Formats: sequence, structure tokens, C-alpha cells
Amino acid sequence: MAALCQQPLSEDEALDRLREIAGKNRITQSFIGLGYYGTRTPGVIKRNVLESPSWYTAYTPYQPEISQGRLEAIINFQTVVTDLTGMKTANASMLDESTAVVEAMMIAKRSADSESNVFFVDSDIYPQTKQLLEHRAEPLGIVIQYFDAAKIDELNQECFGAVIQYPGASGRIIDFDNLFAKVHEFGGLAIATADLMALTVLKPPGEAGADVVCGTTQRFGVPMGFGGPHAGYLAVRDRLERTMPGRLVGVSVDAEGAPAYRLTLQTREQHIRREKATSNICTAQVLLAVMAGMYAVYHGPKDLKAIASEIHSKASALANVLGEVGIKIQHENFFDTIRLVDVDAKKFFDAARHKDLTLLMVDESTIGISVDESTSWEHLAELANVFGARVPKPEDATDRLRNHRTSGYLEHPVFNSYHSETAMLRYLKKLSDFDYALDRGMIPLGSCTMKLNSVTEMEAVTWPEFANLHPFAPREDVTGYLELIDELVSWLSDITGYEAISLAAKRR
Repeated sequence: MAALCQQPLSEDEALDRLREIAGKNRITQSFIGLGYYGTRTPGVIKRNVLESPSWYTAYTPYQPEISQGRLEAIINFQTVVTDLTGMKTANASMLDESTAVVEAMMIAKRSADSESNVFFVDSDIYPQTKQLLEHRAEPLGIVIQYFDAAKIDELNQECFGAVIQYPGASGRIIDFDNLFAKVHEFGGLAIATADLMALTVLKPPGEAGADVVCGTTQRFGVPMGFGGPHAGYLAVRDRLERTMPGRLVGVSVDAEGAPAYRLTLQTREQHIRREKATSNICTAQVLLAVMAGMYAVYHGPKDLKAIASEIHSKASALANVLGEVGIKIQHENFFDTIRLVDVDAKKFFDAARHKDLTLLMVDESTIGISVDESTSWEHLAELANVFGARVPKPEDATDRLRNHRTSGYLEHPVFNSYHSETAMLRYLKKLSDFDYALDRGMIPLGSCTMKLNSVTEMEAVTWPEFANLHPFAPREDVTGYLELIDELVSWLSDITGYEAISLAAKRR
């Protein structure tokens, strides 16, 4: 019980302790990918959403009359998702990508015209999603069948659904039209877990017949944060709306006929009888969904496409100069991720680490490299040097995409009106004025929101040593995080008397 006997720390001392712990984390330029990417949070969003008590202390919007600003912000998020995925309806956010994929599998199980217990999973799906799918499937008697989504003949038996990663963990881009049609022939639902940034330049799954599209909005201005939290998303085609988990914000009219926002659909067990619930998902990541939606509002469709195009140009330029020195690239078509095969993976991984660049060592002969919004041409020059290649330049880029997007998106005025910092600041202020949070008063209801967190507790959230770490970073880079987790486990064990404590953060 020694931990309980320690003297309490003042706020200044607590911050000093946090800075000491943060200093034990090592920040490198991450090229790991696998669903977690460096991103640039616009200052106007960081300061006026993530760090603003008007947004982070607000209660869950069950009372729409005092939540109109947040509900409009969530409508923006839902619109971003539906426009980019090509789907009809999106919910108000999910916990993260992996849980969104699991919920999509459950939608398929409830809705498919098939009695089969087989669910096909793209072998190129992210590893964390594989683990969660297997964990959820086992007690339900669902049989996970992995297949190569590029080989349609491997989809060879009746199933209630199939999910593909788009683009794949290896960077691969496939043509999914015939694949989705094959799933439908079996009576199953076709699911894609898709990168929203890539969908600004790639054909959306909804245009190819997907029934459900899900994923994460992390790279829309939400820091990696050692794996989360982030706002996942889930969108469905027509007639699947009532099978969705979570919340759905819609537009109605008030008593005077003016437009008003409300929670249209709430299908979790807290709101309706448990046996009728579609999910026990207890959260929508509202604050982070607001950030992601506002990232799209601030940049608009033109700049979002420009960001995605620059990411692809940098990845393709790097691939081309590496090809000049004889390095084999696994896939010809990709968006932001390349896999180098038949190489001495450890040699190149270690050489990159000496330059504070962290690659993905897939196996002893395969290296993964994912480019993101935070990747500079200087980073690429350092990385090319590791492989003995010349410095990549913008003119080295070629189009390595397939399934190019031709449809428009984000055409609503809200995504084409607030592109200056001042305009964005005023829009955020206007919405917060339509809301009720701790900066105005107290809602006397129990809640798992952040409304009662002190400012000191929140201050470290945006420190780079905590915000910019990839969850798959090498263990020696995350000693501060591990110390923080172990210390918390020790305290909770002392307080509760339990021998072991399970945290949301996975101990490595």
C-alpha cells in the first residue's frame, strides 16, 4: 500500500512529473502506417475545439435544445463520411476503426440473406482489426475465413459477409466491383474499411455497391496519441439505417418551423430495451469527430484533395527513386504505402532509426513505408539516402493510383465558406454559443464525458511526446507511456485491492 502513503502533488508538481515522464518518450518521424498517420491539426481547431472547454466539457447531446451547436458539428462529420464513402447514411462516430469493422460484421450477421456463419476477411486488413474480429467472432460461432481480395476465386463459399481493406495494409489497391457482386450472390453484405484521405482521390466503395463502409477519421487532424482515442466512422446504404449501432443526428423543425437538429436514431441498449438493441456500444467520440469534421470544413474539398495528392506524389516519388537502385516494390498501384521486398529489413530499419525515421519491419525481408501529411521532402531525402538512392523530387512522382475518383464531394456551403482562420474561428464560436457546457453552467447528470476533468489533467494531451507517438512504435520509444500505465495500474490495484487491473490502453 506504499503508493497510497505518498504525499499529494500540487498542480505545478504534477505537470513537472508529467513532463519528466513525457521526456522518456522518443519522437521519430513515423512511416509505420497500419491505420495511424501523422497529421497536422490546424491551430484554429487545436486551440478552439480540442483545448476549448466549450467543446470538451459539453455533456452528451441528449437534450437537443441546448446542444444545437454540437449537433450541427456532428452533422458536418456525418456529411464528410457519407460524401467521401459514397454511402447514404453515417452515424455520429464510433470508438475506432477496429470496433467499427466488428460492428459492420454484426450488421451483416443481422441483415444478410444467408444462414451461413462464414465471414470473409481480407488478408491485407490491419493486424489490430484482425485480432478484434477474431475475439468477437469466437463466442458467437462466427467462422473467420481469410482470403486474398485480389483473387476473386478465393471467395468460394456461402457467407453472410466479407470485408476488404481499401487501400490494404500493404498499400495494395484492388478493383472491388466484381468482388462485391460475388458477395451479394452468396446473400452476404459487402463491407469496406476505407481510408477517408485516400477516398478524396480513389473511387468510393459506395459507388461499387458496398453495403457498409467503415474506418477511422484519425488523419483528419487528430493526433496519433499512441493509438487513441480517435473517431471511427460507420456508413450504410439505404434500408440498413436501423441496423446501425450508436447515434445518428438528423435535421428536423422546431415548433416555429425553423430548422433544428436532433438525435434521430439511438439504438444502443441504454436507450431501448436490451433485447431490441443493435449494439452495446456506449460511446460516440464526439469531441474528436468534431475535430475531424472541422478539419474538412476548414480545408474544404479542394485542399483535402491537394493534401491527398501531395501524399501520393511523395510516396510515388520515393518508390520511383528506390526502383532506380534495384529495390523491388511489392505493388504497382498504391496511395501512400509501399512495401519493399527481398531486402535486408533489419539493416535498413536500423539505418533509418539512426536518422530518427521509423519504418515498419514486416518480416526479415520486407519493409513497409507509409507517407502522411507530416512527411516532408527532407524526410524523404534522408530515407532515400538510407537505401543508397538519390534525393526524390516532386518531378519524380508518377500516378500509381487505380480506381480514380470522378465524383464530387463536400459541395455543401459549410465546406466552402470558412477557409481563413478568422472565418473558422467565428464559425466555431457561433456553434459553441448555441451549446451549453461547463463554461456556462453544470448539467447535474452522471457522465463519462470530460466535463469534470481539470485543465491540468488536459494540458498534456497535446504535448508532442504524448500526441505524436505511433501505437506500434518500438518499445524503447515509449518508455514514458509504459511508466505512466504501470504507475496507474499500481495505484488502482492499491486502491481497489485487486491483484490486476485492465486498462483501455494495451500494455506492450
